[in-house]
Amino acid sequence: MKYKIDVVRIRENSIQLNGWVIGKTPESKASFKVLDQEKKPVKFRCVPTRRDDVSQIYYKKTYDRDFGFDIQFPYERGKSYWLLIKCDGRISRIKFNEELIAKRSSVAHKRLEKIHDLMNMETVHVAMEFGKKHGLKALFLKSKHKLQGLDNDYEYAEWYELTKPSEEELKRQRKEQVPGGLKFSVVMPLYKAPAGYLRVMLDSILSQTYENWELCIADGSPRGEDSQALVKGYMKKDSRIRYKLLETNEGISGNTNEAIEMASGDYIVLADQDDAMPEHALYECARAVAEDPERDVIYSDEDKMDMDGGALFDPHFKPDFNGDLLTSVNYICHQFVVKRELLKQVGGFRKEFDGAQDYDLIFRCTEAAGKIYHIPKVLYHWRCHQNSTASNPQSKLYAFEAGSRAIMDHYRRVGIRAEKVEKGIDYGIYHTVFVIEGQPLVSVIIPNKDHKEDLDLCIRSILTRCTYKNLEFVVVENNSVKPETFDYYEKIQKEFPQVRVVRWEKEFNFSAINNFGVACASGEYLLFLNNDIEPIADNFIEEMLGFCQREDVGAVGARLLYQDDTIQHAGVVIGFGGIAGHTFIGLHQAENSYFHRAMCAQDYSAVTAACMMSKRSVFEKAGGFSEDLAVAFNDIDYCMKVRAQNKLVVYAPYALLYHYESKSRGLEDTPEKVARFNREVARFAVKWPDILRDGDPYYNPNLTLRKSNFALRDLLKEKIGEPYPMPEEIRRLMEE
Repeated sequence: MKYKIDVVRIRENSIQLNGWVIGKTPESKASFKVLDQEKKPVKFRCVPTRRDDVSQIYYKKTYDRDFGFDIQFPYERGKSYWLLIKCDGRISRIKFNEELIAKRSSVAHKRLEKIHDLMNMETVHVAMEFGKKHGLKALFLKSKHKLQGLDNDYEYAEWYELTKPSEEELKRQRKEQVPGGLKFSVVMPLYKAPAGYLRVMLDSILSQTYENWELCIADGSPRGEDSQALVKGYMKKDSRIRYKLLETNEGISGNTNEAIEMASGDYIVLADQDDAMPEHALYECARAVAEDPERDVIYSDEDKMDMDGGALFDPHFKPDFNGDLLTSVNYICHQFVVKRELLKQVGGFRKEFDGAQDYDLIFRCTEAAGKIYHIPKVLYHWRCHQNSTASNPQSKLYAFEAGSRAIMDHYRRVGIRAEKVEKGIDYGIYHTVFVIEGQPLVSVIIPNKDHKEDLDLCIRSILTRCTYKNLEFVVVENNSVKPETFDYYEKIQKEFPQVRVVRWEKEFNFSAINNFGVACASGEYLLFLNNDIEPIADNFIEEMLGFCQREDVGAVGARLLYQDDTIQHAGVVIGFGGIAGHTFIGLHQAENSYFHRAMCAQDYSAVTAACMMSKRSVFEKAGGFSEDLAVAFNDIDYCMKVRAQNKLVVYAPYALLYHYESKSRGLEDTPEKVARFNREVARFAVKWPDILRDGDPYYNPNLTLRKSNFALRDLLKEKIGEPYPMPEEIRRLMEE
């Protein structure tokens, strides 16, 4: 018998245990008993749960069996209890009391638990499977990154305590008269609400520092199981609370619509019965509208709290509005605030999308909104438990199927032709396959200086393996010196009529070389490639073209890997290291990135031109690449010019290729090259000072600019909202 208790939570006057147990064979059955400290039986509730991960690890396949359990039993503080697990004739006894539970919850214990988790048998099996699939180097990297996670600058709970408003600030907010006299209607559907959870949410609303609000509650619970008595007790304390007991349960959508019908405020604030809002949540929303009354939709960052509300974890620090990320995952979620007039216009929640009803509503609201504003602060605590998608995605598979339909419905409304929306890397992460309109000519522009082997691999692999065929290749010969390079040019042009070599006879200038290549090309779409690129996904051109054909998109980048399958490029953040840098560098492609961002299609401020597609019309309007940036940041500068046309720059993660990293040009390894690099960095900074000063809208000011892994800012070295300081040499050159 093997077992593990994954979660221990105190819920009011009860304990909840989540875990799993297996025997020698998949047919082995487990039984449970709970005893008090006098060894007397205690009544308990046990709900079997699916644990396909355990089945895969120990039995090497998925069985239609419930290997997990969710056990709940009454708990009296100060007393001890034992859980007895029996399977295959063996019995294990696990003791629980207040001291042991507190120890489990301590930060020190959690750190030790992380180390223990790396060494327990389940993790060993997972590691072995990961190593078999991805290789020993990938396993080493994953283990290294897990261990490094123990040495983060801050645990989130500590970080939150250091950054949340002080008591003095909360007092000041209560006294402040925010301009506009805005009224918020917090709408909350109820259904058999646990009393303890509901009290937490009600108390959090009553404690808001901004006082012009009303709470509209629609209760769909059967009579006798409703929360009427509890809520009416609160109504006696505060007349801003309104309550309606519905005659029938209309489901999550219907019940929420009933609550919305009760609302009279200027803005609707969505809330769930078992979550909580920090005291300053509505104040921050009121300030956001006071700054710009045309903001129709407002959303904030969020985190999760554990079952008993005693710990905050897993913060989600989001970008400003990112439409393509939204079609990959419902990243907006909580806190979501929408102008009541706009909500009335789009029609409220729709029952046919239950499970993803908020996702569907967010799409319709953001489509119709004039202005969408993101508050980069945690204004919502989402309670995480085993029946919540926040904790156990497979428990609500139907929700993700409804989400897929919501995305397709969004595409239909905005006129984007999508072939299908399928499951991405995980439940709740979506991959859209777009319809390719016709077969437009794509011109592949490749600068080259010698390195014929790299160039041949690049061209040959695309022409022989990849599925998109209407291509022309323009190889821009750049001062090669080896005779065999020119012999190769003759052979490749004879073998493949789609390939044409043109000669650039001036000194190296990446921007000028690519501009010259475009002048020699005929395609409606331009695919800029380094010569040291090799496709992994045979359909990478279709993945990029699907985005690039959209009217609102000007440039598209790909996911690039080093030869060891670690990430070289997954989008660019302006401000990394003081100027700009790639995201998730060095993370193995099989590892999870921050909220799966490396595997989500999304808008970024820039992508690398090592593999970048752009419309010819957009390229010409931008004036091509800036030739005063011969080496550094010319691709980032180009993306900034694309965005200046109100076009999007999109990262397409399923366009997957190897990038063997600038073999042709060499490194900036001489004083002259370093000086040129620094001058171009300074030139870029002078051209685009606003984004460097104000921050990248597709990143979050709470996240570090020192690393590429979306870690929390180091509060000792980086103040929230301030740019990362540029090197002194760059600053001097900027002044010159």
